[in-house]
Amino acid sequence: MDGGNVQIFISMALYMAVVIGIGLYYAKRASESSDNYLIGGRSLNPWVTAMGAEASDMSGWLLMGLPGVAYFYGFSDAAWTAIGLGIGTYLNWLFVAQRLRKYSHLAGDAITIPDFFSNRFKEEKKVLMTIAALFILVFFSVYAASCFVTVGKLFNTLFGIKYVYMMIAGALFVIFYTFIGGFLAESASDFMQGIIMIFALTAVLIAGIFAAGGISAIIENAKAIPGFFDFFGIAQPTLIDGVQQIGENGKPLFGEAGKYGLLTIISTLSWGLGYFGMPQVLLKFMAIRKPSELKLSRRIAVIWVAISLTAAVAIGMIGRVLYPDALLTQSASEKIFILMSTNFFVPLLAGVVMAGILAATISSSDSYLLIAASAFSKNIYQGIMRKEASDRAILYVSRITLIVIAIIAMIIALDENSVIFTVVSFAWAGFGATFGPIMLFSLFWKRVTRSGAIAGMLAGGGMVFIWKLLLKPLGGVFGIYELFPAFVTSCIVIMIVSLLSKEPSQEIQDEFELVKGYDC
Repeated sequence: MDGGNVQIFISMALYMAVVIGIGLYYAKRASESSDNYLIGGRSLNPWVTAMGAEASDMSGWLLMGLPGVAYFYGFSDAAWTAIGLGIGTYLNWLFVAQRLRKYSHLAGDAITIPDFFSNRFKEEKKVLMTIAALFILVFFSVYAASCFVTVGKLFNTLFGIKYVYMMIAGALFVIFYTFIGGFLAESASDFMQGIIMIFALTAVLIAGIFAAGGISAIIENAKAIPGFFDFFGIAQPTLIDGVQQIGENGKPLFGEAGKYGLLTIISTLSWGLGYFGMPQVLLKFMAIRKPSELKLSRRIAVIWVAISLTAAVAIGMIGRVLYPDALLTQSASEKIFILMSTNFFVPLLAGVVMAGILAATISSSDSYLLIAASAFSKNIYQGIMRKEASDRAILYVSRITLIVIAIIAMIIALDENSVIFTVVSFAWAGFGATFGPIMLFSLFWKRVTRSGAIAGMLAGGGMVFIWKLLLKPLGGVFGIYELFPAFVTSCIVIMIVSLLSKEPSQEIQDEFELVKGYDC
């Protein structure tokens, strides 16, 4: 390890020490009760709620996956995805946040998403809760794996140490501080990490603009690549065995620009639908101290997201202009942020900037592990297996489950050629289609029934697998992102089954009406 890498390592080590310090600070409070460990006793302030929700949501794909898409395929694919995410963020905060905060408190003081669904429909046999918990366990294992892939790629690129070793080291770090600090440590560190992420993105963006000769020079060079700067077209790298070819002039080869039609736009915009079902975001809504403070949180979150997504897309495009032949596979293209950071800044500052990637990864993986652990300990262990389990037992099982899920995620992440954006897109679709429709119907339609909720969750989650594995390979209209058809299928199934089944009890309907004027 040379002197420059030593400085980078020092910067990142200091950052990691701060994160561990946060975990230790909250360790005692987290161990007081499962409520504190899993949802922080509903005590978050507006700033921590906003920054925590968005930092845990965006993960490492914001600094690696999304710039990688822009680097490899150009403006359209990354931009339309970012637009969909921006719209989804705003609508989720506007319509879901306050309603869920009130309803989750009124409906049995639910502290997990499966808890809320189960309490919302007053179920005696915890079928709905079990299904929700199992889906969380499956998709969050995949999600956590994407974070571990990010850490492995980051440290492998920086220090040249074998990917697998770095991936495991990063995973152990996340496990340690989440294990001891719980939700409060996760939320507090997410707030700090949200600041680091936006600092890192803006710093690299500004440095990149200057290095490339200004915005006009960037646009001119980007337009020289067919489809790269088109809003309704897409660049087509010339690939052989997944590797972009280099021409005789030393420049990477591209084919004719591809078309970016309405179906593809719908596909990428549909990323925004995922927000209505993201447990890591929804749980932050439930944890704020006062529903009235969510208005301020919404403004903070939307501004953060708009700046971050814009910067991430721009960084990928600037990276292609500056380093056209440096990263020749889609997996390698996700390292463009690292490449730019190490070339633009002195090592010590580069370490601070790249701590943004580590921050993004940690802020997401800790949320994923904690929510998955709570799904098992609170909803399966206490809800089904041992209903009389003590609070201390729930805490113990939560921490053991956290370790088990992390191990599964590490096994999934062993493949260093995994494309982060692809891994995240599948898990995002899974949550969006499984929980998004029923969350909206639960909050805003009094006639929805438990049978409709169960059928809708199974239909949405199942369709993600069916579409991704069986239909999408057929191409054509089936090439659309699996979230959209799965989301629509779930909505249709919820409506049909609810209308065909007996209407909810008067108790459920009265509670639904009570939420409208409820202030907790």
